[in-house]
Amino acid sequence: MLEQVIIITLVMGFLISVLLSPIIIPFLRRLKFGQSIREEGPKSHQKKSGTPTMGGVMIIVSIIITTIVMTGKFSQLSVEMYLLLFVTFGYGLLGFLDDFIKVVMKRNLGLTSRQKLLGQVIIAVIFYLVFTQYGFSTEVGIPGTSLSFDLGWGYVVLVIFMLVGGSNAVNLTDGLDGLLSGTAAIAFGAFAVLAWNQSQYDVAIFAVAVVGAVLGFLVFNAHPAKVFMGDTGSLALGGAIVTIAILTKLEILLVLIGGVFVIETLSVIIQVISFKVTGKRVFKMSPLHHHYELVGWSEWRVVVTFWSIGLILAVLGIYIEVWL
Repeated sequence: MLEQVIIITLVMGFLISVLLSPIIIPFLRRLKFGQSIREEGPKSHQKKSGTPTMGGVMIIVSIIITTIVMTGKFSQLSVEMYLLLFVTFGYGLLGFLDDFIKVVMKRNLGLTSRQKLLGQVIIAVIFYLVFTQYGFSTEVGIPGTSLSFDLGWGYVVLVIFMLVGGSNAVNLTDGLDGLLSGTAAIAFGAFAVLAWNQSQYDVAIFAVAVVGAVLGFLVFNAHPAKVFMGDTGSLALGGAIVTIAILTKLEILLVLIGGVFVIETLSVIIQVISFKVTGKRVFKMSPLHHHYELVGWSEWRVVVTFWSIGLILAVLGIYIEVWL
């Protein structure tokens, strides 16, 4: 029965995304919700200017419908599911506002960094308050061991750091056609396996719904992309995967399973620090995927390589948690 629920969830998430595309993509195109390409980005990306963005709406709608329908058939909506939907929708809404300002109000940078940070922190704090109100553990486990330590009130700092940092890390990865869609599908797939292993079936259903939704989106986001997810999708996915890691008590393992997101973020941090301290850049451009473009790799080669790295890290994460 549970196996059937998982399969149906995956298929439903995929089909809803695919079926929404003929409606949403032309709608975004008619409203001229096209992506503005940064002038300092790779020159080859200028031809992508005008490609409809905010396609993350397709992903979010698919996730919400799929999880509510499938969880309703399997059981009642749990607190975990409400928390997952709240963070996903909240960060998605924040990303939508950012995208809206960029494409409609023609402010290429969208929300200011302070406005975005404030919104991310508020959502994280609300999540933490509900999380602790319902008695969830504030312990953090060491992957592959039985060791754990309780952070107590300090857990709120970890939650804020993870949600803000994680959502921004995922957002940074969304720079090439299909890059984030593929890496997200792999990472959420890994967490679906781990949630299932813990008998957290609601969380597993949610994770599988995300996998289906992003794979359906990937049909139209693969190179050459017909639509971009924008911050609407990337922030929502970032918030969602961090929330899953917190609910499954796999906070530290997220660093490994989401290793591609971590590497992309570190490349930006290293680039900034190096330039400020020495006046020199370590990479030709950051995030890291742009560096490989500029050394001559095709966009598709970069994407497939990063997918492969993500898959290796996901399998390693599952191995550490399940078999060690």
